[in-house]
Amino acid sequence: MSKGQLPSIQLSSVEEFNRIIESSGTFLLMKHSLTCPVSQAAFDEFGKFTNNTKFPTYYLYVQDARPLSNYIAETFHIKHESPQALLFENGQVKWHVSHWNITETNIIQAIEKLK
Repeated sequence: MSKGQLPSIQLSSVEEFNRIIESSGTFLLMKHSLTCPVSQAAFDEFGKFTNNTKFPTYYLYVQDARPLSNYIAETFHIKHESPQALLFENGQVKWHVSHWNITETNIIQAIEKLK
């Protein structure tokens, strides 16, 4: 899956992210490295999920949004990894995984646990 093909919203700035945190209850964020094959596999899994849901999803390209990626790691005290999926609820990270643990099934299960 290449840039711009997801029914998801790309974030690139801290300001955009903070608007989402303030206005959204629950959402999924994917951090994707454009140069890593493992990240591409995880991004494909994220894409499978986004193509079959209306759940709010966002993503960032680490190379294009390094300050935002670092801000998220520092603000939520979660070591930066790439790829990385983070599930937010009411301004807090409720679940996060990285690398091969990012699968459509794992995302669905994490969201179901919030209900």
